[in-house]
Amino acid sequence: MTTLNEWFEKGIPAKEFISSMKVHKENLQSIQERFSISAKDQGFFNELTTKELRAIVITEDWCGDAMMNIPILLNIAEAANIETRMVLRDQNLELIDQYLTNGTARAIPIFIFIDKNGEEKAVWGPRAPKVQEYVMELRSDLPAKDDERFEAEQKEVIKKITAAFSEEKQLWDEVYSSIKEAMGEI
Repeated sequence: MTTLNEWFEKGIPAKEFISSMKVHKENLQSIQERFSISAKDQGFFNELTTKELRAIVITEDWCGDAMMNIPILLNIAEAANIETRMVLRDQNLELIDQYLTNGTARAIPIFIFIDKNGEEKAVWGPRAPKVQEYVMELRSDLPAKDDERFEAEQKEVIKKITAAFSEEKQLWDEVYSSIKEAMGEI
């Protein structure tokens, strides 16, 4: 079985991943530029720096959740000096299958924080709880999957979610708080 250190080494450096993106690249970069870490939290991140963490991100460039969550993680990583590598989910099922959401879903992104020895210290993803509530609320009005309107209405819901993920700072703050909470347990 591949170790987390080996997965990290196999991963794509964040900048390289972003430059190769075909979907959501502009939105991801825009969020990364517009989101900033609170100055009052810098002490927390300075403390994390001493733990010499690295992050493995299981992702794909078409994923709307990744579009919003990754730039927030990258800002955190910069503040806490965490090297971040991306592992593509669809080419690495062996890894994602160790981090299934609700035991069944290959939902992404998943952030795996490891120490210098490759020991898992925290896992986060695919969504902050409040973001999950928001998405479930939007999806609650969808017709049944076998309804002829389902596909068209789902496309509209996905458009709304993507727009909200791209623009709503309060959703970004929920992601930030949720990742920070997971890292506080390290």
